[in-house]
Amino acid sequence: MEIYQDRQVVVLGLAKSGVAVAKLLHRFGAHVTVNDKKPREQSVGVEELEALGIRVITGGHPDDLIHEEIALVVKNPGIPYEAPPIQQAQGLGIPVVTEVEVASWLLRAPVIGITGSNGKTTTTTLVGLIMQEAGLSPIVAGNIGTPLSEIAEGAEANQWIVAELSSFQLMGTKTFRPRIGALLNIYPAHLDYHHTMDEYVSAKAKLFANQTQDDYAILPFDQPTTREKVEPVNGRAYYFSHTSDVPRGVCVREGKVVFVDGEMEETVMERSELSLPGEHNLENALAAILISKLAGADAASMRKVLTTFHGVEHRLERVLDISGVRYYNDSKATNPQAATKSIETFSEPIVLIAGGLDRGIDFKELVPVLGRNVKALVAYGQTASILLERAEEAGISLKAHADTVEKAVEIAAQYASPGDVVLLSPACASWDMFPSFEVRGSIFKDAVHRLKQA
Repeated sequence: MEIYQDRQVVVLGLAKSGVAVAKLLHRFGAHVTVNDKKPREQSVGVEELEALGIRVITGGHPDDLIHEEIALVVKNPGIPYEAPPIQQAQGLGIPVVTEVEVASWLLRAPVIGITGSNGKTTTTTLVGLIMQEAGLSPIVAGNIGTPLSEIAEGAEANQWIVAELSSFQLMGTKTFRPRIGALLNIYPAHLDYHHTMDEYVSAKAKLFANQTQDDYAILPFDQPTTREKVEPVNGRAYYFSHTSDVPRGVCVREGKVVFVDGEMEETVMERSELSLPGEHNLENALAAILISKLAGADAASMRKVLTTFHGVEHRLERVLDISGVRYYNDSKATNPQAATKSIETFSEPIVLIAGGLDRGIDFKELVPVLGRNVKALVAYGQTASILLERAEEAGISLKAHADTVEKAVEIAAQYASPGDVVLLSPACASWDMFPSFEVRGSIFKDAVHRLKQA
């Protein structure tokens, strides 16, 4: 950090991470300029930063923002690399990093980094709860809420930081090194940002790039293609699997969850004790057990959390039961693979609400899934028409287009019968209509509660 004292640094994008990293760099003596293309009245933290003496430019990217005197550019993870300021910086040889990289320069506490196309939030939450129960005083941060640069200075060397990390964040790292890095899975996602699967996989693999033999690399044994693409890893490789034995790691054997490390084996709990439904949640739980075990948590703490945990908000969150129909909020299912896993969790007939941002996905992989137990589909957003086409191919006769999520809930309630499940599992990002999946999920829940009151 000291090398940026009295030097010019540009932070692109405000939001929580931009504000946090700008303040951090300012405290270390950098001359920070923060730039956000949104107008001032829509930008977060402007007055707070200006009160500290940090320059803030909103409403667009000035032509003279990036120049040869700039020593570093820290970009919001969601800003594409094609953005003009980033292209200018790269053309001048200026380092372009994300907030995670800057925070890592100060961290004394060891980091557990958790990434994957699906399951990051659930797994990160589980690890945090298990380690808290085990008395390990974790700090849960990263993509799950608190920016790493907000807690970088305060974290003690004897604590663990449990960080959910996206491909966007990891792509902008250079020296970041987690003590434990866990890759849960990789499915096609964010290709509008990464453009190719190879680039997406490379971004995820940066989690392991700086590890040594003192570190742990956790990989999904049930995804051999994923393992082949990110290996060899420098850290010691451990695996999790719900279908096979593993050479080192956690697996399910004869109905028991077992930790294996060479000759040593330990039964952690019964498979049937896990409180979360679905194979995808079994995978999340196995990964959480393995991570927690390597970080020093005991089996009793794992059992206590995993037998009582009922999920995170917006991820297969049970909202209400109305007239014998169960309503679930799965707004965090932002790709077809996540929606598939959620649909497969239920044996009951499903009225599915889906749709959102069009990223050029054809959704053909959903056809066999829809044909199993989805009795009706209500589609909304940019992808409504293509999802309705897939419903037709799956033989679903009950289907409708809704202009809003609220209207989708009303239509779904008309289609549903006692014993059915109404499931919001969009299979798409939210950004065509909503600022985040959280807002989308909250609107869905509000609409369900209004049904109850009607």
